[in-house]
Amino acid sequence: MNQNELICWDEGGESRSAMWHSENGIAAHKRIRLADDAMTADEAHRLACEGTALLWRGDFQNARQLLQALMRRVDKPSKKSKRLGKRSDKSANLAPQKTPLDLFNQHRLIQSQRARVLGMLLIPCNPDHTISLRRAPDVALACLEAFGPASEPYVISLRELLGVISAHEWRKHGLPVLADSSGEPIVVHPHYGVFSPIRG
Repeated sequence: MNQNELICWDEGGESRSAMWHSENGIAAHKRIRLADDAMTADEAHRLACEGTALLWRGDFQNARQLLQALMRRVDKPSKKSKRLGKRSDKSANLAPQKTPLDLFNQHRLIQSQRARVLGMLLIPCNPDHTISLRRAPDVALACLEAFGPASEPYVISLRELLGVISAHEWRKHGLPVLADSSGEPIVVHPHYGVFSPIRG
């Protein structure tokens, strides 16, 4: 986790700050803009692509919907890239073939850019791991299991928070991975940070 890093923003004419929380070591964002239910997905996508993080102040469920809209925009190729793709198809026969390493590196670059953009939607959390947004779920136990106790308010990306919630549900309900000799499923209860033994 990135500890002792603050993110700062202006709200209501005064400067505010909170601890930045990132389990995968992403540095605290420097440019923060407040966002709420009035922000369109296109505007959020543009800002996120430009490197501006969006600190959510609206309804929690609307933040989830905005994240899904961002995913659709990131995963859908733009009209401009489609046109460039058609042009490059014509010249593809002249260009040298890409090696498996080139294809792998290109895939990793696309995945890292996708993760960077989707990680720009931020959620403020209280020291007791509660969220003060409308219609926010009770994530206190899930965050306590994943992060331990917190001493001050912090900000986390919505995408990482949803991962914590999913891990908590896996731990609570368990994941059937195999069946024993009598046909009974073997269920594991993984903690946050443990990769799923099955891709599900």
